[in-house]
Amino acid sequence: MGRAIALRLALAALLACAPFGRVLAQALRDHDPLELDLSGVVNAVERNQLDLALRRVDALLAAHPTFRLGYLIRGDLLLARTRPLRTFGNAAATMVVPNDKLEGLRAEALARLRALRDRPSSTRMPQYVLQLSPEEKYALVVDSKLSRLYVFQNVDGLPRYVADYYVTLGKRGVDKMREGDEKTPIGVYHVTAHLPRQKLTDFYGVGAFPLNYPNSWDRSQGRSGHGIWLHGTPSDTYSRPPRASNGCIVLANPDLESLARFVRIDQTPVIIADQIDWTSAASLEAERRSLAAAVEAWRRDWQSRDAARYLSHYSRRFHSDGEDYAQWAAHKRQVNSAKAWIKVDLSDVSMLRYPRERFVVVSFTQDYRSNNLSNVMSKKQYWAKEGGAWKIIYEGPAGAGPGRFKERYETVRSVQAAGDAVRRGRRVHGLGG
Repeated sequence: MGRAIALRLALAALLACAPFGRVLAQALRDHDPLELDLSGVVNAVERNQLDLALRRVDALLAAHPTFRLGYLIRGDLLLARTRPLRTFGNAAATMVVPNDKLEGLRAEALARLRALRDRPSSTRMPQYVLQLSPEEKYALVVDSKLSRLYVFQNVDGLPRYVADYYVTLGKRGVDKMREGDEKTPIGVYHVTAHLPRQKLTDFYGVGAFPLNYPNSWDRSQGRSGHGIWLHGTPSDTYSRPPRASNGCIVLANPDLESLARFVRIDQTPVIIADQIDWTSAASLEAERRSLAAAVEAWRRDWQSRDAARYLSHYSRRFHSDGEDYAQWAAHKRQVNSAKAWIKVDLSDVSMLRYPRERFVVVSFTQDYRSNNLSNVMSKKQYWAKEGGAWKIIYEGPAGAGPGRFKERYETVRSVQAAGDAVRRGRRVHGLGG
């Protein structure tokens, strides 16, 4: 009994881990069979059924022979038959595992088991997803602290939890600032392309989904670098430690293939946060209604041609493609005074809160008509609260600072550079790591 308790402490109770139960198993069955198998091993250890735990880990390894963490757990189970274990990974000494590799495996075990224990309640929602447009069928939210990527489905504009996956992030953590710093960015991004296995080396696994880093906010903050991808793992590696990439978000190949079902090019937002702040549906809806009312008031006041009312929605720290508030205000007063009438309609509205920053990215399709001009465009605004009221701090075409085409060009350039590199059989620092 003492050996079993020692193993339980080593493997699961280091997390004060509660039994996972049937509900968890059902939640996992649809998208992550490996973690279902792993929870079965831990359950058997908790019940002091070490022989059953060993049979289950053998079955897990038969199904996933490149899952290195599984071999370490198996070694601990075998070693527990002969002596008590002091900590998780005692068997590493008999397997000649380098210390850095062992720490990576320990960190992976911790991340996987903690995520299983702390699964989101169906009544909680991520505070970052206030509203999804009809085209945004799914949203991806990365919790950097838990090394977890969550998938949310668009149900009448609100997020509903669908699945989650273990992920690897940058070697030096998050908050990317410059090329080569081996960090994963924090922010709101979109998937911009799909690179199939055939166009990549084995290092990237079954494929890759590039993100639009750096976005317009990143560039305004002086952040540099490129080539931040979601991608898979080499054929001889099931998964990597939580902090092991050059900045990319890395999933096991089966998980990336599963995730691909939810990804649409240019239509899937990817929100990367330090950790997910969960909130109630009621609180999320109250915030959404408040911002929606502000956006509607802005639209209505623009139509009124009353420049003072229209400009009251803009912050004094506003900027847009080189114009500050004073320049913007002067330009808008001149334009509006020349109009006999203005009609503005908004559709496909999306509202995504930017992690760490105190603003919400509001994107929409704008149908503008007046007595001398008509156009339809995709627009993006950053709304922040000042003195309890919503104000616009940035406005521009959706996609990037000077427009979607610059951001798309930079994405294409990144993908082309990566393609040239992998055709030469090497990786470029900062691309697909």
